[in-house]
Amino acid sequence: MYAVIFKAIANQQDSDYSKMVKVMRELAFEKYNCQDFLAVQEGEQEVAISYWVNEDDIKRWHQDSQHAVAQQLGRDKWYKSYVVEVVEVKRRYSFD
Repeated sequence: MYAVIFKAIANQQDSDYSKMVKVMRELAFEKYNCQDFLAVQEGEQEVAISYWVNEDDIKRWHQDSQHAVAQQLGRDKWYKSYVVEVVEVKRRYSFD
């Protein structure tokens, strides 16, 4: 399993941003096999973590044309800066 960690400093996040987030989340799950997604924001800081079965799905997601538009809008409008980390999950523990 792999995780994509998106850490950002937010800029102006308008109603178009909220709509785009919804579309991108649906696309990731429906077309690219995203397994889980969570996001939190505190002040200007945003952290989103998505989980994927394999790295190829992440690469295809990254290259998707709709995702490319969202990324450009993120750079132009919605974020002051961001960092993306792709990591392999070596172990996972849980407690119910």
